[in-house]
Amino acid sequence: MVTLHREVTAHLPRGAGAVILETPYGFQVNRDDISSRAREYFRRSVNLATVVAPDRRDKDSSDGGCAAEVRDRVRRSEWVFSGPGSPSYALDRWSTLRLGEILRERVSRGYGVTVMASAAACTVGCAALPVYEIYKAGHSPEWLPGLDLMGTLGLRVAVIPHYDNTEGGTHDTRFCYLGEPRLTSLEKELPDSSAVLGIDEHTAVIVDLDTSLVRVWGRGVMTIRRNGISTRVSGGTTLPLEQLRNLVKGTPSAAVPLSRRPPEDGEDGAHRPGSDAVTLQEAVVAAELRFTAAQEARNAVKMADITVELESVIAAWSADMEEDQGGEWARTVLHGMIRRLAGAAERGLHEPERTLGRIVAPPAGTPYEAALRERLRAGRCGARGRGSRRCPGP
Repeated sequence: MVTLHREVTAHLPRGAGAVILETPYGFQVNRDDISSRAREYFRRSVNLATVVAPDRRDKDSSDGGCAAEVRDRVRRSEWVFSGPGSPSYALDRWSTLRLGEILRERVSRGYGVTVMASAAACTVGCAALPVYEIYKAGHSPEWLPGLDLMGTLGLRVAVIPHYDNTEGGTHDTRFCYLGEPRLTSLEKELPDSSAVLGIDEHTAVIVDLDTSLVRVWGRGVMTIRRNGISTRVSGGTTLPLEQLRNLVKGTPSAAVPLSRRPPEDGEDGAHRPGSDAVTLQEAVVAAELRFTAAQEARNAVKMADITVELESVIAAWSADMEEDQGGEWARTVLHGMIRRLAGAAERGLHEPERTLGRIVAPPAGTPYEAALRERLRAGRCGARGRGSRRCPGP
């Protein structure tokens, strides 16, 4: 989400302190490589120089000098980012290092920019989802106590990123790999005044404390789900923070920004082509269907328009992605459409007999030469006019 990162860092002072918390993936043996690539990403794509706050069980403790230095750096940095990994590991380590309280303090006083993505986003609510333990290790679904950063904003929620995930293919991996049955079970364990706040992939929820506004940014939607009923707020929508608080609490008078719909049942989890927000795959499939319909209707202008439109969609998607995620496949489809358009242009979009109008087709049952002679004779007579004394033959 290059564009978003550029936007939220644009107002930072030159040389601002920027920290990457490696904690969520600190247990992985390739953590140094992940941190190095993260720093390079922000340097190259966002023009932001960062330092990594390390997570070293063997080198620091809650009382060690390194931990104190990390806490101080996180407290003072204008920009703090944490992302993928394990939510449960991050919560355990941040509790040990007393970083949770530092992060809460940052948010409560509205200091700088705090960006929590993927696994780190799971930790920011009053309840956190132990994704790997449930999905990979088979543990019974349960909530862990979260950092409750959102609680300091008056939002008592359990945040679930990757809300519209479809990686399962044949099985339900929505709601960060939970699926509908597990989410329904877990939802009952949340306090009455709370809700699930779901964030689709390639989507962000930006809370601006200076303006008390909440903006949904990206290609998907933000979902507020209470007791199986979901309120969806599409990307591009801005609403007052107080309105979001009311939606979370289920206040009857809370204005609903967009459509309110029943609980997801397996058919409504994914976006549909033509909806407010679609994935790249859906946009490509929809474009190809429209292109085929235009070709069958022999509408060359429409075919060309759809091709140009799809190229723009792919370009916009690629500009916002650090890595190719479906772009190569999309370009393959686009190239196929261009070849089909070129083939139609070479053959002509109409059959020859339609173009020529069968101008010399003989009447049924009449020999070809005789019919041609009669047509030419009639033409000569018509040219000479009715006053002509005779109509010569061909």
